[in-house]
Amino acid sequence: MPTPPPAALLDFERAHPRHSGWKEEAIRRELGLSPVRFYQLLGRAAETLEAMAHDPVTARRIRDRGRRAA
Repeated sequence: MPTPPPAALLDFERAHPRHSGWKEEAIRRELGLSPVRFYQLLGRAAETLEAMAHDPVTARRIRDRGRRAA
């Protein structure tokens, strides 16, 4: 399965903001990715101009979360 575009990753995260076992299953089922890979791609996607244009609120939330963890 090809890598989902940044917009698809942001849409998924906006629809499923809380981390849970159910979310991990949905990541595998709906996106065809491991949860680790999803979060790697999501973090990169949130830094793109495409993400900021598509969903600035979700992109900013992800970017801020990454900065707090660093």
